[in-house]
Amino acid sequence: MKKSALLALALATLCVPAMAAEGSHGFLRGEVGNSDVSTDIGDDDSLSALLSGGYWFNPNFAIEGHIGTLYTEELDSDTDLDLVSLGVGIAVKKNFGPNDNGYFIGARAGIARMTAQIRVDTFDVEEDTHSTKPYFGVNAGYDFSDRFGLSLNYDRRQADFDGIDVDVDTITVGGEWRF
Repeated sequence: MKKSALLALALATLCVPAMAAEGSHGFLRGEVGNSDVSTDIGDDDSLSALLSGGYWFNPNFAIEGHIGTLYTEELDSDTDLDLVSLGVGIAVKKNFGPNDNGYFIGARAGIARMTAQIRVDTFDVEEDTHSTKPYFGVNAGYDFSDRFGLSLNYDRRQADFDGIDVDVDTITVGGEWRF
C-alpha cells in the first residue's frame, strides 16, 4: 500500500500537462475529530487525527494519500489498541464562489489499509493485524483563498480482522494548505 501511494503521488508530480493546468497545485491537509467504531463485539468512540497530501490537477479533481490514527484505547494498564489507516484515493470538489474560492462540497474514495496495533507493555510485545478495503467520504467547507480552506468531513472505513468486522465512521474538521 505504501508503494501504491508513493507511485500515485510520483505520477501526479511528473505529469507536466497536469501541472500546467490552471488551478493545479499540491496540498497538505490535517484533520482532527471523532471516530465511532462499531464491531461484532461492541461500539466505542475515540479521538482521530489524519494527515493527507496530494495534488489537485485542476480545481475539481485530485489524487491524495492519507495516514492517521482513527482509534486509541487503553484496554488495561499494560495493553493498548490503536487503529491506524494508510490509504490512497481520489478527491473531487465543486466550489460555489468566485475564482474557485468560497463555499464548496466534495467527495473522496479510495483504498485504505487499516492496521490494528496491540501493544502489551508488560511483555514488550506488539502485534499488528491488517485489512485492506475501499473507503469513501464527503465534505463541505469554505476556501478562504487559493491557498487555504477549512472543511467538515465524514469518512467511512471498514476492516475485517480475523473474522471481526470493524466499521469506522469518522467526523473531522480539516484545514488544507495548497502550494
